[in-house]
Amino acid sequence: MEWIKELPDVPMGKLPPHLDLQRTRVQCNLDAPIHTDTFQYSGAYASMGVDNSTRLDTFRDNFRVEVIRLTEEEIEFDMIGIDPALANAFRRILISEVPTMAIEKVLIANNTSVVQDEVLAHRLGLIPIRADPRLFEFTENSTLNEKNTIVFKLHVRCEPDKPRLKVKSNELKWLPNGSEFPLVVEGSNQGSSSKPKTYTSFACSQKSLPEFSDHSIGAMEEIIISKLGPGQEIELEAHAVKGIGKTHAKWSPVATAWYRMLPEVVLLEEVEDKVAEQLKAKCPVNVFDIEDIGNGKKRATVARPRACTLCRECIRGGKEWEDRVSIRRVKDHFIFTIESTGALPPEELFTEAVKILEDKCERVISELS
Repeated sequence: MEWIKELPDVPMGKLPPHLDLQRTRVQCNLDAPIHTDTFQYSGAYASMGVDNSTRLDTFRDNFRVEVIRLTEEEIEFDMIGIDPALANAFRRILISEVPTMAIEKVLIANNTSVVQDEVLAHRLGLIPIRADPRLFEFTENSTLNEKNTIVFKLHVRCEPDKPRLKVKSNELKWLPNGSEFPLVVEGSNQGSSSKPKTYTSFACSQKSLPEFSDHSIGAMEEIIISKLGPGQEIELEAHAVKGIGKTHAKWSPVATAWYRMLPEVVLLEEVEDKVAEQLKAKCPVNVFDIEDIGNGKKRATVARPRACTLCRECIRGGKEWEDRVSIRRVKDHFIFTIESTGALPPEELFTEAVKILEDKCERVISELS
């Protein structure tokens, strides 16, 4: 047990530096990353007097969210003090469980374009719908009405003497009163009713409902649906309903949702003069900078560690470079990026994901009690 004498004098209740580094960082070596595990076992360091258990009060004090960039379509924020499993849970919920509206049924009255009916319906289903899904209900085999269905109309014709025409999603017109296509039932007498029955049973206009009056409904613009040649025509109705990405990708509210651990680049020794210039030139994303330290000398500094892409170029070229630079990842600090399709602002998407995870936890607790 001679190796015990070589350990640094660490007070009880604290980890030695090398163990603390393994617990909190992923070491990115030239061949592969190491120390990628997260230690969940509460007694992992019990012999050193360190409590590794997860406590609610500790999590509440350490966890925080910092917004780095926010636009109409994208948000980037840091989640600090969270386990990778929770970060991945948010990602999975955003992709597959936050509901949106998408076109599910297409009634085609006329289609003489080169796009087949099935392909045309599929393309319409993938067009993001600008409508707040929280204002709608799931259909669940119920009658289609103004509370669970949005109806769009598309009627475009290319005149015989005109050039080819691009049909874009701008041509989808919202019908707040519901379907205009009459429902033809065999054996029924449509002429006996003053108002023919249609494919949806809207009792009133969606525009007249207070929850819809302040929210515009439409499709994302400038998306090409088809191209029409002279004399060709498309006439159809599209019915959008509420769903989740787990059922079909067209209901996924995000173009992408992803995260990465915060990069940490550490200089293990002073890198000066020509070697500093070489180090700066090796990095393709300009993580390093050169600063003047006087007397004609220069020194390399880590100026933009967040930009590191883990290409490892800075540690290639021999062991001397591995001894100069250490590339790490912080295990409990995640850079999260959400790109919305347009149904909801990106910041609201994350809020909805948090609510869904909260509901899941409440169901588990209720089942256990």
